[in-house]
Amino acid sequence: MAGERPILIVDDDPVLQAMLAEQFAVDGEFGATAAETAGTAEAALAARDARFDAIILDVTLPDGDGRDLCARLRRSGIRVPIIILTGSDEEADVVRGLEAGANDYIAKPFRLAELLARLRAQLRIFENSEDAVFTIGPYTFRPAAKLLQDPAKNRRIRLTEKEAAILKFLYRAGASPVPRQVLLNEVWGYNSAVTTHTLETHIYRLRQKIEPDPANATLLITEGGGYRLDPTARR
Repeated sequence: MAGERPILIVDDDPVLQAMLAEQFAVDGEFGATAAETAGTAEAALAARDARFDAIILDVTLPDGDGRDLCARLRRSGIRVPIIILTGSDEEADVVRGLEAGANDYIAKPFRLAELLARLRAQLRIFENSEDAVFTIGPYTFRPAAKLLQDPAKNRRIRLTEKEAAILKFLYRAGASPVPRQVLLNEVWGYNSAVTTHTLETHIYRLRQKIEPDPANATLLITEGGGYRLDPTARR
């Protein structure tokens, strides 16, 4: 099972923050970080090892309009899904939010099940879009293009479809090791003709491409009967 997906909640209502954090923690699918202002949200996103898979953003913040923050985030290059929460569902407000770069717009009060369903839908769309870019160690990873880029060395690494799928699933798992059989099923499906040896062969070839010393892996690590990524690994 994949690890928690980090979500940034930008809202100054402590009751709503707590409610969303509690709901996200129910099945371990999401992990919430709260920011009460636009300023603290921008600081959290700018942190050196920041990783947020999506942002839930209230329109009314103590230090400004959430739609203005959304527009600034888009201009700064942030492409992850942004869902705006608002007390108004009038057409003009919805249009303004979408034009600011929001992926979806939900009026308060809302049903938690609906918010979660929309969040999952936006994440699925994003992961399969050309905009999806993840940081893995020294690389930027573009799953749709099956490409790793190493800016420091001005190097591009082409991946096979299965290699890209392996990295994508391990990235989603965060710090949690993924058992071999789970990874095998996720990447190849429940195909009895495919064995863990097939997975191990792909892991070996992937390490040849991405590790400075493939015999002593520091990025794609064997652990707990499976594999995990160490996204902080540097060359």
